[in-house]
Amino acid sequence: MTGWTTATSGGCGAPEPDDHLVDDEHAEDRKARAAWSRLAEPGDDAAHALVMTEGAIAALARVRAGGGERRWQSRLPGLDAENDLSVLEGLGGRLLIPSDPEWPEAIDALGVEAPFCLWVRGPLALAEATTRAAAIVGARAATPYGERVAADLADGCATRGITVISGAAYGIDGAAHRAALAAGGPTIAVLACGVEQAYPGGHTELINRIVAEGAVVSEVPPGSAPTRWRFIERNRLIAGLSRVTVVVEAAHRSGAMGTAARADKLSLPVAAVPGPVTSASSYGCHRLLRNGAVCVTSAEEVAELAGRIGEYLPETLPLPMAVHDGLGPVDLRVFDALPLRRPVGLRVLISTAGLEPDTVRAALGRLELRGLAARDGGGWRRTRAGKT
Repeated sequence: MTGWTTATSGGCGAPEPDDHLVDDEHAEDRKARAAWSRLAEPGDDAAHALVMTEGAIAALARVRAGGGERRWQSRLPGLDAENDLSVLEGLGGRLLIPSDPEWPEAIDALGVEAPFCLWVRGPLALAEATTRAAAIVGARAATPYGERVAADLADGCATRGITVISGAAYGIDGAAHRAALAAGGPTIAVLACGVEQAYPGGHTELINRIVAEGAVVSEVPPGSAPTRWRFIERNRLIAGLSRVTVVVEAAHRSGAMGTAARADKLSLPVAAVPGPVTSASSYGCHRLLRNGAVCVTSAEEVAELAGRIGEYLPETLPLPMAVHDGLGPVDLRVFDALPLRRPVGLRVLISTAGLEPDTVRAALGRLELRGLAARDGGGWRRTRAGKT
């Protein structure tokens, strides 16, 4: 597995004594953080602040000595981090802690709300996968329109190598995960329960496929039930792991709106897909748009928000006035249909421009003479001159 590394000794000889100390401390920190993920509920600010201040090992020792909050004390009798780690290992999973190379540093922006650790199953390396990632979220009771749009956005992101992150729920979440998988792209499902569970049960096959090809992530240990509180707090992880949060459909009260709020709190882009004004499923999206969310209608627009600055540019650009002044209506329509980078065939251009085949061929000839269009393999594209 490329994304998960463990501490190993360097060189061919025996490790230096200090290497043993580092490995031992790393292992103890891993066990302590695993323990804290069972002692404290997600979003427990007091627990997170204590661990950030004193370290997981010292903070755990204080609780075992009788200090700390009573709610943590009550969970000590059932604490067995070694068993939890053994269960995870039996599932082929791994526990990530902040000192691991695979730890997704983006999530550190959560500060005191950052998870103690991440329980992970699946081959996808989180550190790399979350550098370009889009959360696609929305209503469980999605409309056919919403599911179709979610699938289109996820497919477009996946084909661009952008990781699709969601919560594996019914509706928009499921549509996004399925489309990403169908496109052969990376996808991450963030659960509100242990990673050994498929929740909801109707998505068992989907979640198993994500485990096989992507990654399933949780901040709670194996055996943890999906409670309402954990669903609410799970949303901050979806937002924190992503570079942009896209809400496709959301009713007045929706978990997706909570994810958007978390992203906004982190100063990350929030985008929304407009829908029919008569649809209650689009109420949340329209409210987000009124409050300043970015309006997105294509994967290309999502990619601009999710990628590194300048990495993704629109396939077609607005026609500059200098070019516009010299083109007739027909040539302008064909020029507008030409992509900037990837060439397309004549059939696509005919469909996009809405013109007769002979008319398109003649216009391409004129554009080629002006240096605005070029043959590329079996297709056509704009030239660099047509960009400026």
